[in-house]
Amino acid sequence: MKIAVLDDYQRAAENLADWKRLKGCEVTFLHERITGDENLVALLGEFDAVVAMRERTELTRYVIEHLPRLRLIVTTGTVNRAIDMEAARVRGIIVSGTDWAEDATVELAWALMLGLAHNIKQEDASIREGGWQSTVGVSLKGNTLGVIGLGSIGSKVAIIGRAFGMRVVAFSPNLTQERADVHGVQCVDKNTLLETSDFISVHLRLSDQTRDMVCAPDLARMKKSAFIVNTSRGPLVNECDLAAALCAGQIAGAGVDVFNQEPIGPDHPLLKAPNTLLTPHIGYVTREVYATWYEAVLEDIEAYRRGTPIRLAN
Repeated sequence: MKIAVLDDYQRAAENLADWKRLKGCEVTFLHERITGDENLVALLGEFDAVVAMRERTELTRYVIEHLPRLRLIVTTGTVNRAIDMEAARVRGIIVSGTDWAEDATVELAWALMLGLAHNIKQEDASIREGGWQSTVGVSLKGNTLGVIGLGSIGSKVAIIGRAFGMRVVAFSPNLTQERADVHGVQCVDKNTLLETSDFISVHLRLSDQTRDMVCAPDLARMKKSAFIVNTSRGPLVNECDLAAALCAGQIAGAGVDVFNQEPIGPDHPLLKAPNTLLTPHIGYVTREVYATWYEAVLEDIEAYRRGTPIRLAN
């Protein structure tokens, strides 16, 4: 069985799991991003199984239909919208997933908020140029944190906000005060959250309902002193509107880990926007998360080879 491990950008996969235990298998680690359906087909034509890291590479209907040897796809996580599940089903290809790993995204959301609050980027640049204490930061204690989406990640962000001594409010389309009470936060409508929050952190699943959840009119409602952080999915916050708001000084700053198209191009509007902290979708990129996922990937492949596939993905 020939297995391709896609998008091993950091060359970490081989050392974070015991791939040698897949007796009789030949595992190839692919480190570069592959774009274009035809390029993918040409590269993956000899493989029986493909391991996908989240949604980095799109496995379209065309790709799946033109890989006659492909029998198994394993994705990290339980949901991967970059895989055409219906095309896989029609071809009889098993798509397995892994359980979600540690919520490192919570940590990154707070890293971005803290970096913005204390002007870490500016002060680092200043001290390297001979400067000293060039900005004045913002305390978290006593300020208001607005969490958009109070699910498994958003609720943990909210709990940490409370630990910092912040007032925490939350909104999502279906959130109730009963659900918010579980985490000790106040359920508010979207406009109230936007108008009263000093820091906003976005944690929704992307859908037709949530796309552009934050766009120009919403950004205009925010305080000029407020910061917004998105570590969930790029299209939840309209990137062009966010860049325009930053350039116009409508808000104080933004931390962004996720983008509409990844990697971003050199002309991306946020690259020229002021007061930003930008990271390349690394909310889940930690040694511990990778190790957990790749161990589960091995279990999925072994289960498939036994004829008892587990953890089927959505």
